[in-house]
Amino acid sequence: MQPEPESPLRDRLAVERTRLANERTLLSYMRTSLALLAGGVTLIKFFDGTWSNVLGVASCAIGVLVGVLGLAKFVQVARRLGRG
Repeated sequence: MQPEPESPLRDRLAVERTRLANERTLLSYMRTSLALLAGGVTLIKFFDGTWSNVLGVASCAIGVLVGVLGLAKFVQVARRLGRG
């Protein structure tokens, strides 16, 4: 049995699937980031107390961090795919 020849179509489709997966991952990071930000703002605005303010600020900070890290990972993978 002979091995299958390399298919340029198969390679292009694999790259496209990887691009789409990268976009879905970015959207997941952004959804998580927005949920953390919304939770933090809710804690700050609707609850009184030191602990709710501390948790709210921490949640907002973590939300921003998750968004930045997700965007950085997206750009990193997109650049690698562009070179390929």
